[in-house]
Amino acid sequence: MDGFLPIDRARRKTLKTAIGCVGVGLHSGRRVSLTLRPAAAGTGIVFRRTDLGIDVPARFDRVADTRLCTALVAADAPQARIGTVEHVMAALAGTGVTDAILDIDGAEVPILDGSAAPFVFLIDCAGTTSLNLPAPVIEVLRRVRVEEKGAFVELQPSATAGFEAELTIDFPSTAIGSQSVGMRVTPAAFRAGLADARTFTLAEEIARLRAAGLAQGGSLANAIVVDGPLVLNPGGLRRPDEFVRHKLLDVVGDLALAGAQLSGRFIGHRSGHALNNKLLRAMFADRSAWRLVEGEVPMDGATTRMPAAAAPAMA
Repeated sequence: MDGFLPIDRARRKTLKTAIGCVGVGLHSGRRVSLTLRPAAAGTGIVFRRTDLGIDVPARFDRVADTRLCTALVAADAPQARIGTVEHVMAALAGTGVTDAILDIDGAEVPILDGSAAPFVFLIDCAGTTSLNLPAPVIEVLRRVRVEEKGAFVELQPSATAGFEAELTIDFPSTAIGSQSVGMRVTPAAFRAGLADARTFTLAEEIARLRAAGLAQGGSLANAIVVDGPLVLNPGGLRRPDEFVRHKLLDVVGDLALAGAQLSGRFIGHRSGHALNNKLLRAMFADRSAWRLVEGEVPMDGATTRMPAAAAPAMA
């Protein structure tokens, strides 16, 4: 059909077996156990608060807090919070996992080393298997843009199928400064270029964050700490532009809350969790800005669905 991209119809994917880890929450400082479990096709990604017996779907419309992380809450149980979901969500999206139950016995995903690499390692150890349903794909049909205080994010249609991203950051700290990165975010590119990029903070911000009840579990083992021109971590950086690569990792994790692979182009300048979520909300609020190519995406108790047989033919 003219005007539509030829989308690669991948299959939904889940884990072959359950696998878990134990760590501390970056902001809470509390010990937490996380187990990734296989799920049936169409389940999507669901966090299960095992201490409360409450499920929280990993969706953009369940985001309730974006202060230095992305946090989800259950629609009818605000006490069922899941904080710092972005790194594990990025790992699942980056490895193509569409369906999984994530058992967690606390209110925050363990930070591990501050990147998505440990979660990718867990997924690789468990293995993945294809399911007998097409993976959902959301094609961006027209530009959607959100701006705030000199920062902006936008999604654009792309000339080719798949997800492309371009991001710039600008920090006063000379160790960070202005950095940019752009790539076609394929599974291989995610693993090679984004997965191991760690979260970071400024040394002068730590006392303020802890006074606000944040960063209680932060350390040089799970975050890069910058003091002016210095990187305080003994091992230094994993790559010179690790800062912007981590911010793009966050974009991948936050946009994975769309519930489907995006086919389009992302452009951002000084983006953060709040803007990333506002971008998804703006896109889904404008039905002319996107189309579901295949599969189904649940939202607010309803399901947007396009069975494979009814999907428009691709050129």
